[in-house]
Amino acid sequence: MSVLEIENMTAFYSDFQALFGVSLNIKKGETVAAIGANGAGKSTFLRSITGLVKNNADTFLYNGETLTGKVASDIVGLGIAMVPEGRKLFPSLSVEENLIIGAYQQRPGNWTLDRVYQMFPKLEQRKDIAGTALSGGEQQMVAIGRALMSNPDMLLCDELSLGLAPIIIKDIYSALPSIKAEGVSLLVVEQDINQALEIADRIYCFQEGRISLTGKPEDLTKDQIATAYFGISYD
Repeated sequence: MSVLEIENMTAFYSDFQALFGVSLNIKKGETVAAIGANGAGKSTFLRSITGLVKNNADTFLYNGETLTGKVASDIVGLGIAMVPEGRKLFPSLSVEENLIIGAYQQRPGNWTLDRVYQMFPKLEQRKDIAGTALSGGEQQMVAIGRALMSNPDMLLCDELSLGLAPIIIKDIYSALPSIKAEGVSLLVVEQDINQALEIADRIYCFQEGRISLTGKPEDLTKDQIATAYFGISYD
């Protein structure tokens, strides 16, 4: 049974249509990657799920409950949290304060400050300094930790590797299996095709606001993925 079920979703920025009939489903504990070039609609899709972008869908269910018409705070309360592109930390708050604010709804669960510090020990060492004074990789750890503090059942991750060095990307992605082991479903937006294929149970490729390809990484060829990603046929 799907935890998240979406059929025929459209989304708009004012009069500009950004998504065209997108359908996707995610099962409990599954990692799904959404890949695609800049402007393909991936981030808009995540923002639509979390109630930040106006959207319509024939089906929009989370654990059997409709998300249609719900605002972002309602959706967080139901167990969906997002790690936004660019981290979006509060510059006036310390590392620990940025983490604590993620728990504002006091949703019950296993994720606490201690658990986040166990996953990212560097953050405990820097807990009293401004979050924006950290390196890019450390800021990404704070953003992930802040989302986990809401005790989500589903974590949406938007461009975790953006602007980070390869060794830091490896550290960030090494945390995902332990998050998944807690029963958390993951929807990861990623431009890096190889990174996405490595961590995903299934992928969805976005192109110009539509799904151009979906399947298990092991069932898809490089040519199929390249064609779906870039819109160029190599036949």
